[in-house]
Amino acid sequence: MTNKIIGAIDMSVAFPMNLSGPLTAVPSGSGLGSVTGGIGTGDASGGFGDVLKNAVNQVSNLEGSATQQVGALMQGGNTDMSKVMISVEKADVAFQLMMQVRNKIVSAYQDIEKMQF
Repeated sequence: MTNKIIGAIDMSVAFPMNLSGPLTAVPSGSGLGSVTGGIGTGDASGGFGDVLKNAVNQVSNLEGSATQQVGALMQGGNTDMSKVMISVEKADVAFQLMMQVRNKIVSAYQDIEKMQF
């Protein structure tokens, strides 16, 4: 049973889906930004899973935007190379952060699993 739960955590973080949550985006133009809302806001409609799903969606959106910009640049479009590189780096840093959060969640779950009640 524990492997199924860990697998579910891995799948929900590793493979972004079309999911929405109570998370609010970061100020426009900031790229990565911070996660706000959802935790400690008193909003009963959202939960920890919703916060994670929305964060994964934000990373997926950054990756999609970077892919589109690289495609436009490769086709010879009127795209600024520095903006494309910044977009790619934002997507990379966001993905690395998401993977570190996933690793911490799995580690915390495994620590809880080892506890004796």
